[in-house]
Amino acid sequence: MVRRQLGIAMEGDEHLNRAINIMFQTANLSALHDKGDAGRYVPIGTEGPWASLTAADGRSRWRLMLYEDKLKPEEAVRAAVGRDFAFEILSVGTWVRRNLVASRYRAGRVFLAGDAAHVMPPNGGLGMNTGIGDAVDLGWKLAAVHAGWGGEWLLASYEAERRLAGRRACQEAMKNFERITPRRHFPHINEDSAEGRKTREELGAKLAVSMRNAWDNPLNTHLGYRYEGSPVCIPDGEPPSEPGDSRVYVQSSHPGGRAPHAWLSDGRSTLDLFGDGFTLLVFGAEQESFPASPVPLKTVSIQDPAIAQLYERRFVLVRPDGHVAWRGERLPADFNDVLDRVRGAARAAEALS
Repeated sequence: MVRRQLGIAMEGDEHLNRAINIMFQTANLSALHDKGDAGRYVPIGTEGPWASLTAADGRSRWRLMLYEDKLKPEEAVRAAVGRDFAFEILSVGTWVRRNLVASRYRAGRVFLAGDAAHVMPPNGGLGMNTGIGDAVDLGWKLAAVHAGWGGEWLLASYEAERRLAGRRACQEAMKNFERITPRRHFPHINEDSAEGRKTREELGAKLAVSMRNAWDNPLNTHLGYRYEGSPVCIPDGEPPSEPGDSRVYVQSSHPGGRAPHAWLSDGRSTLDLFGDGFTLLVFGAEQESFPASPVPLKTVSIQDPAIAQLYERRFVLVRPDGHVAWRGERLPADFNDVLDRVRGAARAAEALS
């Protein structure tokens, strides 16, 4: 409602399909079929996958999600299980699957985050993490401005960083949706014939891979986004190559990306060093001292060669949200110029000139 009152449009696909959620209860669903116990089943017909059946409480409650609004709830439940049986429908909800990103994330003093800024297919469960990412990015920047050390361009970087991250998550969610909803018919899938058995075997194998890709910990989707082109991150060259598999996440200290995790000698993670202001990691050197700056900054010296190799540079400056703001083999003559850039007190074109 707030977004619409501000006149901010959504861009993308307004209507992928009209889905139905059916919550029902039955005593022992596993006894009704020969597929074994599972958290998720995918009913398949001649039209391809047409629903997903998932455990709601691990015992007697189930959720049947129809990809299209074509069957009555009772008919759909029986069709999904493949037989008539005793069950109780608890609720029926209708919703529209969309794939949209707001055309802008800010209007004056109002900022959009979460579902107000991006709506995506639930396939892969990317919506919540993306919304939390919005809150983390905007949160430390608002705190910096309220504390007085955030510069006038810091809040402007929120849209530059998070809108691209939102589009990336929407694209991955759409890929997941398309993986399990092939747009073709399988006329022989129910036949007790060689062709029917071959169709079931081949489609089952493809869907198994697709489901794993969508739900089996797609770390690169969750962790691999980088704030390329952000006005408060200082680039130092070509970005690392993007892995082809969404489940493969390659850690890197490239500016804009998430600072790598490694275990420290005291049992903490390097990630435990971040969050309270900026952190300058210094590898293979004594801790540095700097002229006074309004930016809360601490330096941490790390002597572990393996961690130094992982971080790739002798000096790495990490933001409160754990993303790398700058890195280099040596400190600039006036490190405050770097701090002014990453706290939004200097435009990108003006900083470090």
